[in-house]
Amino acid sequence: MAKHLLRLMTELSSRKWVSRLMGSFSHSRASRYLIPTFIKAYQIPAHEAEKEIHEYRSLNEFFSRRLKMGMRAIDETADAMTSPVDGVITGMGAVTAGTILNVKGQDYTIAELLAQSPRMENYLNGYMYVLYLSPTDYHRIHAPVTGKKAESEYLRGKVYPVNDFAMTHIRGVLSRNERLITYITHEFGEVAVVKVGAMNVSSIRYADESVNEWRNGDELAYFEFGSTVVLLTENGTYTPRGDLKIGDQVKMGELLGLLHPYSKDNE
Repeated sequence: MAKHLLRLMTELSSRKWVSRLMGSFSHSRASRYLIPTFIKAYQIPAHEAEKEIHEYRSLNEFFSRRLKMGMRAIDETADAMTSPVDGVITGMGAVTAGTILNVKGQDYTIAELLAQSPRMENYLNGYMYVLYLSPTDYHRIHAPVTGKKAESEYLRGKVYPVNDFAMTHIRGVLSRNERLITYITHEFGEVAVVKVGAMNVSSIRYADESVNEWRNGDELAYFEFGSTVVLLTENGTYTPRGDLKIGDQVKMGELLGLLHPYSKDNE
């Protein structure tokens, strides 16, 4: 009974008007008075923030804050792919014939996630990470590779929460929610950075829409409130770091694995 009630509440919370209402308040000057409570409730390391707490004009401005210079180290290993965010790995592994297996007990298809994009053929036997950002985390998204924008696609959708309950009990959250996808070409191929919106997210924004190329670790985009990034690598062009596992916390700029020329053995 409790599970069905929670599912119903989650379905109702996916309505855009609820998200817009919450988003409107989070942008208001009145919301800035909640910042200290928010920091305490989620044990946010406020000393990392670029500004002093009293300088943020709204809860949303604090939530999408930048960090002080030097707070995250970008791995300098040759041909590295790094984590684009601070977050928890909630899914990782090889993509098999276009299917992402067992993310919180659910399977996803590349076709659904990328909305039948012609580029999906590049990822049918690649590798994937699902990275969940909690309210505690830093919410800027950075380039995981050095490369150029090949394409950007915005997909309208629901705004379901991406917490454990929703990911487990609501069908296809990652492929039904609002998404902003950036395809980035690199020396050996391409990666897709799929930014998935969530409850109370009023938007997913590029840090600078005029920028079309990035170095590994450069700022790419940001969430207004918490969500998830799905990171996809092209078929046969990536070898993951061997010691990472589902449930691990990673920091932006941390090494995930190595990019390399196409190899059939890596499909």
